[in-house]
Amino acid sequence: MRDRRDSVQSLERAFDLLEALSAGGELGVTELANRTGLVPSTAHRLLHTLAMRGYVSQSADSGRYLLGYKVVEVASGLEHRLERLRVVARPHLERIQRATGETVNLVVLDADRVVYVDQVEGSRSVRMFTTVGTSVPAHTTGSGKAIMAAGPQETVAALYGDREPLERLTDHTLVTLEALEQDFVRIRRRGYAIDNEEHEEGVACVATAVFDHTGRPVAAISVSGPTARILHAKAADLGSLLAEHAAKVSAALGHDAAA
Repeated sequence: MRDRRDSVQSLERAFDLLEALSAGGELGVTELANRTGLVPSTAHRLLHTLAMRGYVSQSADSGRYLLGYKVVEVASGLEHRLERLRVVARPHLERIQRATGETVNLVVLDADRVVYVDQVEGSRSVRMFTTVGTSVPAHTTGSGKAIMAAGPQETVAALYGDREPLERLTDHTLVTLEALEQDFVRIRRRGYAIDNEEHEEGVACVATAVFDHTGRPVAAISVSGPTARILHAKAADLGSLLAEHAAKVSAALGHDAAA
């Protein structure tokens, strides 16, 4: 769970209501209050404010609430950026998949989690639990570590603060900031990140960061599959292949590697 000690409580409560409504359908004040742990009077007051700004709307027939179109308007800017990223990266994901036969992912960092925004499934029959739209803890993935390692030195402290141990998903998950920082040194030295069954037992991945025109890491491309195929055989080769394609995607986004 994310640390709320420095958050604005009213904003947290308003976002809780929006997230509850995002599941779809119309919900009444009492039901929303129950789902978010708010008292009905507080929920009603926040909903009234959100409705005034267009983020929720109230049915004239039932009096129940649903998301408003302002949410779509706000999200459109993000979707536009993601769509450009997907369009630029997609041919490279497909080429990597053809070269490796493995599943190839395009991932972005969202606070302390990563979101899979595109994927080309491998030609080998392996069930992957990370699909487009999946959000998972960044520190458990090669993609998340690749993006964080390419960012400012203070990235980890800013994201995690003193929240140790970090969430553990497998026996291999790195759960301390010191362990993450040490891994970042290795990532910067070799040019790619490795997830050695840190997110899912039996599954590994290799990942490299993608940069935008400002030099900021905005995404990562990863190859994932059974550990024996990904790490024990060809991690370095995969790292070189991914670095080559990530550099081309970055250049298409305006990144000047020589700057």
